Amino acid sequence: MKREGSLGAPTRHPLDWENPDFLNKESLDQEMERQFDVCHGCRRCFNLCGSFPKLFDLVDDSATGELDSVSVDSYASVVDDCTLCDMCFLTKCPYVPPHEFNIDFPHLMLRYKAHQFATKEVPFIKEQLAEVDRNAAVLSAVAPITNALNKEGSITRPILEKIANIDKRASIPKFAGTTLIRQLARNPIRINENGPAFGQKVVLYATCYGNYNETQIGLLATKILAHLGVDICVEYPGCCGMPQLELGNIPRVAKGGENIAAFFAPFIDEGYTIISLVPSCSLMMKSEWPLMQPDNKDIQKLKTNTKDISEYIVSIANTVGLTEGLKALGEDVTLQLACHARAQNIGTKAAEMLRLIPNMNVHVIERCSGHGGTWGMMVDNFDLALKIGTPAVRQIAQKANPIFSSECPLAAEHLRQGIEKAKKPGESTPEFQKMHPIEIFARAYGLNVG
Repeated sequence: MKREGSLGAPTRHPLDWENPDFLNKESLDQEMERQFDVCHGCRRCFNLCGSFPKLFDLVDDSATGELDSVSVDSYASVVDDCTLCDMCFLTKCPYVPPHEFNIDFPHLMLRYKAHQFATKEVPFIKEQLAEVDRNAAVLSAVAPITNALNKEGSITRPILEKIANIDKRASIPKFAGTTLIRQLARNPIRINENGPAFGQKVVLYATCYGNYNETQIGLLATKILAHLGVDICVEYPGCCGMPQLELGNIPRVAKGGENIAAFFAPFIDEGYTIISLVPSCSLMMKSEWPLMQPDNKDIQKLKTNTKDISEYIVSIANTVGLTEGLKALGEDVTLQLACHARAQNIGTKAAEMLRLIPNMNVHVIERCSGHGGTWGMMVDNFDLALKIGTPAVRQIAQKANPIFSSECPLAAEHLRQGIEKAKKPGESTPEFQKMHPIEIFARAYGLNVG
């Protein structure tokens, strides 16, 4: 007798992307119909993102009210609203493996995206926006000009909207004039030899966002770790490939993972732990790359030796303790748990880290910001992205804490926009300060970027 659901821990099968059948359209459509039919009969994920309401509307508006009368041509519209957040797989679905229904909605969407990419259905401009390292290197070289042109309300934003399909109302990340790697090369890190974690060694993976955009997060992370006594070096061998994954360019992602894992392998052999600044990048190293290349020894070694920055700081606190000097801030924090932090199955490490600060109250929000990488910036998606983030925005407003935070910088900025747009004309509302958890922790230690 088949079980209705499972309360067991989910397991994930390797992504069989090199199998010729993976991109076979007939086989793909059959698997889409099979999994969609299970989703239609369950509907627990109706409020997670845009994909599920779209799927259920397609079914409900069809001739029979069942999936058999839904055209396979409409499947693409469901795929377009999937941001690969993994929340359906990890927090909602009772039919994930080892259940016999074997439902993995995010990887099904990824398979469809891979078919679209292989058949050249991905728009040219979308491909170019995913060339993160190239774009960031060029734009950060002229950061003041780039930031002025990209600013909300700039006269150039309607032009950019026409060219790149980036909604003129959406916030675009600012670029730092000098990369994190170069800033640290000019100002070497001094290790506190009296710190409780002295003797531990880490490589901080700067990530593309940490290296080119909000470099203060990486600077403060290095100062915190050095203050704790950790021997730290910072490296950036390239983008983790999440933007390429969102396109379905799996071969490119797999090759990038192989190269970056090979880069970090000698460090791991020498006893270093790899620390990531951004949850999405951690997820790539811990989950997506290993599932794409389960036989690659470097990737599997990286998987077991990678931690999020907050995860690592909490582990230090729980094992050897922290350097004295953490002081109460006198302000409480509302923390949005980023989807890709939750998807790592490590617990609420950012909240645990912030609660190490004396008298700190942390109110946790387990709702999506709605941003989804570049997805939420696009003309077709911006309004929906704001709508998806509305429950989180409402909770931030209801808590009325002076600081709100997210481990994902893009999510935090999207929530800031949501807060601003939720204000009614003439309405008096609390002022909220957006801060990364690392910035909050550094402030409690009296550390700054100067």
